[in-house]
Amino acid sequence: MLHWLVSLGGIGLFLVAVIDSSVIPLPLPGSTDLLLLLLTAHRGTSLWMVVVLTASALAGSMVGGYLTWKAGSKGGEAMLEKRVPARFLRRINGWVERNGALSVGLAAFLPPPIPLTPFLLAAGALKVPLARFFLGYGLGRMARYGLLAWLGFTYGRHVVRLWEKTLAGWTAPILWTYGGLVAAGIAYGIWKYMRSRRTGAGSSRPAEDLA
Repeated sequence: MLHWLVSLGGIGLFLVAVIDSSVIPLPLPGSTDLLLLLLTAHRGTSLWMVVVLTASALAGSMVGGYLTWKAGSKGGEAMLEKRVPARFLRRINGWVERNGALSVGLAAFLPPPIPLTPFLLAAGALKVPLARFFLGYGLGRMARYGLLAWLGFTYGRHVVRLWEKTLAGWTAPILWTYGGLVAAGIAYGIWKYMRSRRTGAGSSRPAEDLA
């Protein structure tokens, strides 16, 4: 699957970035980062190609981030309570409430294990204006992906050669394992999302019947 995504170039990077920034969990945090590094190492033969790949990652992340913000604005409190422990949830909500788009921008820039989805959901739930959300989130993602693209373009080919020399026999098993984890993570995320929707619909029926 990773070979297939690499073969798609910017399109594959865009699709992974959309999912990576959405409420659907991927088994490997920073999947967009990894794919961007691989693509800039393999295909970054010119500065223009590096810019195109960075823009693809940024565009996909903006789409996924907007969808998560939108989900947060339509019942994000319940999703946050299910996904985030209470002690962390209070801190995240307090930080987003005090700093708004700045907190989103920092979460968008910092690498794993800093969680991104809770901040995006909290921004939607706390009604951070969409224009400010896009500004903070876009600047954070642009700085992060720009730095990663530069690292991949400058040092990536050396890392790839080292990988081929030391781990050549393990490449296929690692890629198959990663591909299976990605597929399982997407399936689990969709199942969990559908289940939460059914649970929410079921809990709202008694209130409607009483009304």
